[in-house]
Amino acid sequence: MYLQVTFRFLLSSIVLAALMVSTALAADLTTVKVESGVVHGIAAADVISFKGIPYAAPPIGELRWRVPQPVRPWEGVREASKFGPACMQTDDLPKSEDCLTINVWRPTKDSREPYPVMVWIYGGALVRGNTALYPGDALAAQGLVVISMNYRLGRLGFFAHPALAEESPGEPIGNYGYMDQLAALKWVQRNIAAFGGDPNKLTIFGESAGGGSVMSHLVSPLSRGLFRAAILESPGIPTGRVESVPATPLAEAEATAVAYARYVGVNRDGAGALKALRALPAEMLVEGASGEVVLTSLGNGQRLVGLAGSIIDGKFLTDSPEAVFKAGGQAMVPMIIGANDRDLVIGEAVTKEDLFALFGDYAAEARAIYDSEGSETLEELKQQVLADRTLVEPSRNIANLAATGGQPTWHYRFSYVAEALRSNPKWKGAPHGMEIPYVFGIPAAIVRDKVTNADKEMAKLASAYWVAFAKTGDPNGESRPAWPRHNPSVDSIINFTNGGIVVGPDPLKARLDLWQKVFDANK
Repeated sequence: MYLQVTFRFLLSSIVLAALMVSTALAADLTTVKVESGVVHGIAAADVISFKGIPYAAPPIGELRWRVPQPVRPWEGVREASKFGPACMQTDDLPKSEDCLTINVWRPTKDSREPYPVMVWIYGGALVRGNTALYPGDALAAQGLVVISMNYRLGRLGFFAHPALAEESPGEPIGNYGYMDQLAALKWVQRNIAAFGGDPNKLTIFGESAGGGSVMSHLVSPLSRGLFRAAILESPGIPTGRVESVPATPLAEAEATAVAYARYVGVNRDGAGALKALRALPAEMLVEGASGEVVLTSLGNGQRLVGLAGSIIDGKFLTDSPEAVFKAGGQAMVPMIIGANDRDLVIGEAVTKEDLFALFGDYAAEARAIYDSEGSETLEELKQQVLADRTLVEPSRNIANLAATGGQPTWHYRFSYVAEALRSNPKWKGAPHGMEIPYVFGIPAAIVRDKVTNADKEMAKLASAYWVAFAKTGDPNGESRPAWPRHNPSVDSIINFTNGGIVVGPDPLKARLDLWQKVFDANK
């Protein structure tokens, strides 16, 4: 009897101990099993982060200029405490051709319901950028799982030598950076539940070339069903107007790839050309392709040899985004789109006459709108005119096309300037990318210790709209000013200004309407 009681006691103790261990493991949200192995993240404050997780095989050797291939599984626990290296570019930072990694931030608190997911795509003219610039902690702390990924850039990411089609018939050719993003989105769909995320509540968002990437996924047949909402911040390369910064036709992309091969001494064709090109050092392939040089080349209409940018390849991109939106062929998911009031300038003009000549038959009307007294400086006019042409009106154009087609659309303008910068005459508005720290809830990233309560309040508001949109498909909620859905027939926009949120007439309407007439006249 004593032995029986003792045995039962020991058995109960073993079972209890096993349950305690099981519970402890289940509660350890810093250790997660994904399809290729186990990763261990870092808990800090209210967020757990997992950095540098491979989502595709290294695109090196024979895999250079191939669609992403599966990750080779690893043994044991992989530490995920540091960002992986950036993809190859001219910027001086840790980088490698072996760069296809993904990062995840999630709340430390477990949830009975899976968290909505936001996937960030960085910008950088498709030749620069890295995820380490965009910490997702503040967003994740608001009840989200936040993702970012590296993707191939420049001649390593957007390159369409004709021999590639011969080598891999049937595969998408050229847009390898986009295919990396696509592989990352599919990885998220397969693995995000392990991090507490809901694959059915996934929002993609990005800025500049990242916003252009989001727009490309909206129109790509290969990306359908991978996300339920999209946010496009100053989308560019391509933009929402083919006359601004268009995607490159495949034949043109192939021609510039061949020209680059000849430039570096590869005079063979077919498999021999690919073997020689794949033998080149990755450092050589990014030479002369800095973000500044690429934007200058776009402005003067002289693309750099071998740099095709976004390519209409017939599989990932079947047409320009503008054409797809006009035909109503995009993914009809809820969408936020907008630009900053002093956004990116692409273009050149030596005199005012050069600048207003861009308007063609509407040059006199342009002078009356932009320089009514003739006293504005050329530099200031270039900022206004070229920013409107490059991103501000093209963003409105996509908003108009989407809303007209019945797509739930919210259009914004970001004009807020940190208080510490307002006394500087250079800061007359919000330059390109300046909304990002507010959207991410980290306004101190701009002015560090000079951040004010007003800056923090603007970040709280901007971030709350984005978070609400990711959670519900609608940016409205709580006590924030109501953000109406976009209606092209109503002159109303939400503007993030120094005086707070303003919903009302668009202060740039006359300028943008003029550009609309110019663009439409050139069709």
